[in-house]
Amino acid sequence: MFCSMNDTVNEDLFKDDCGAVRQDWNVLQQYLRKKGQNLDLVEIPNQFAAGFGNLNYFIIFNGRPAVLRRPPMNVFVRGANDMLREAKILNALSPVFPLVPKCLFVGNDLNVWGVPFLIMEYRQGITVKSTLPDYLENKRLVAAQLTEVLLNILIRLHSIDPSKAGLGDLGRTGDYFSRTAKGWLKRANAAWGDSQSVALAKIGKWLSERIPKEGRPVILHNDFKLDNIILEPNNLQPKALIDWDLGTRGDAIWDFAVLLSYWAQEDDPLAMLSLRQMPTLEPGFPKRDELIAQYAERTKTKILDILPYKVLAQFRLAVVFQQIFLRFEQGEDQVTQDRQLDKLALGLLDFTLSNLVE
Repeated sequence: MFCSMNDTVNEDLFKDDCGAVRQDWNVLQQYLRKKGQNLDLVEIPNQFAAGFGNLNYFIIFNGRPAVLRRPPMNVFVRGANDMLREAKILNALSPVFPLVPKCLFVGNDLNVWGVPFLIMEYRQGITVKSTLPDYLENKRLVAAQLTEVLLNILIRLHSIDPSKAGLGDLGRTGDYFSRTAKGWLKRANAAWGDSQSVALAKIGKWLSERIPKEGRPVILHNDFKLDNIILEPNNLQPKALIDWDLGTRGDAIWDFAVLLSYWAQEDDPLAMLSLRQMPTLEPGFPKRDELIAQYAERTKTKILDILPYKVLAQFRLAVVFQQIFLRFEQGEDQVTQDRQLDKLALGLLDFTLSNLVE
């Protein structure tokens, strides 16, 4: 996402001038100057092409490469795109969890751009989305290695004591599953209106009748997947875990279930095969049930109540893609290939319904 295999930034990773969302960089430069900071505008900052949510720009800040993050333009989704929350998490976790980039500056003056923003440390490397890079050899071994990387990072993150890290007040604890389910049902009804009322009612009823026993609250990334990890190009060792604006505290199983929701396999329906969020269709990646077994073995836990979490995470993903589709429909960041997102969202909703076993 953020850089190429060499020491320079790969221009292909940026949006072109027509597709980039423009910002008033001069206003920002003047604001930062008053704060004793310097934004270099010899070249206009480039917007990274990856991602559907927050807007990310490569900038030169105080003479060094950095990343500026801000919420999407004219979009408000409660609980999402929270730059102040992300800054708090970066500041707390970067000293104790080296994969978390340092936060360099937080802008909360709404007179600048109308929204908070943050500037964070730039970590050079690659990200992997739907396919493994062509230059890699023995991709089966690579797939096994990346699976191990994902489990290692997740388990390490969840081992951090939120209170000792200064995040004991992050989010709410107690009734995490039921509150999360209610929140996504509310978003789903707003995104689909009456068109999917029967399906949403069925999902809501199923979830309300299967609230799992809650584990101890840990720090949750809340959108844990492979392309939120920056990797060293040559050996694929992790260099950073990014995109923390949804971070909170809750049951560790939720983060794992979110990862599973992106984990497509060959016998999945078309919607999952079309998702293309991770390269798990390539040889060497385990199937979801095999991954669950690996996670249970690594964490020494009996995962008895994972199905409700899996269903809720799959449902969440369907809602997210419907929300993204509505943004494109409303004229923000229009991209032709993303006009099919409503069909993808409905396919993921159908997949959710197919998992409602009695």
